[in-house]
Amino acid sequence: MKLREPMPELVGATTWLNGEVTKEQLIGEKPTLIHFWSISCHLCKEAMPKVNEFRDQYKDKLNVVAVHMPRSEKDLDIDDIKKVAEEHGITQPIFVDNEHKLTDAFENQYVPAYYVFDKNGILRHFQAGGSGMKMLEKRVNRVLAETENAE
Repeated sequence: MKLREPMPELVGATTWLNGEVTKEQLIGEKPTLIHFWSISCHLCKEAMPKVNEFRDQYKDKLNVVAVHMPRSEKDLDIDDIKKVAEEHGITQPIFVDNEHKLTDAFENQYVPAYYVFDKNGILRHFQAGGSGMKMLEKRVNRVLAETENAE
């Protein structure tokens, strides 16, 4: 995905955990952070407390959606996904993408990967890898500030 492209439809999940959301539900009121992760990804687990902190700190201003992107056969086990999500406090909706439908729609090749969309569903920031959480926070804050200033 390129910057300024619209958010793809959130379709093709093999299952949803912690509730299901649609693109329509995410667009309009507040920006959205969509993060890709995998149970076999060590960096994802290291970054999760920061993602959860974002989710809690900005709960009234930011939608947060997790996408579980399997990297191997072992990553397809739904019980393992549930267990790791619970261990790491992932309470936001999780799109389980065992068929890589959303991964392909996003043209995403990385975990962890973070996509920040403004309230109109336009991609404003992308980054991959476990480091750079400060940059992600800056970008999220910039999009949130724009949202508040526009109201």
